[in-house]
Amino acid sequence: MRLNARPPLAAMALSTDTSTLTSIANDYAFDDVFSKQVRALGQPGDLLLAISTSGNSPNVMQAIHAAHDRQLDVIALTGKKGGKIAALLGPNDVHICVPADRTARIQEVHLLCLHCMCDAIDCLLLGVE
Repeated sequence: MRLNARPPLAAMALSTDTSTLTSIANDYAFDDVFSKQVRALGQPGDLLLAISTSGNSPNVMQAIHAAHDRQLDVIALTGKKGGKIAALLGPNDVHICVPADRTARIQEVHLLCLHCMCDAIDCLLLGVE
């Protein structure tokens, strides 16, 4: 066992279970692949991290609606001008919009933001420096 191992935190990626993704996409619609999972798994007080380079991804927008219905707060990472997602966010949500048009630049900044969020979570929740 590793010494000084940090305690685990619960998290799940809604994009990694191919059986779930294909069954929802085939039996319902691809726009529902994330929202159906949020409705099934999300609990009040949970947090949805929504990522859309354009800010206009229908499946991500549906997930945000589902998150709000289930009393989840949202952190949205978007690009350009925030797209339609910007208008969906509530007062308790956080919107990080990268004001660029090039997909590569937007995604590079999103990656940096994700690393900074992980570091902040470790510091704030676990006291890790």
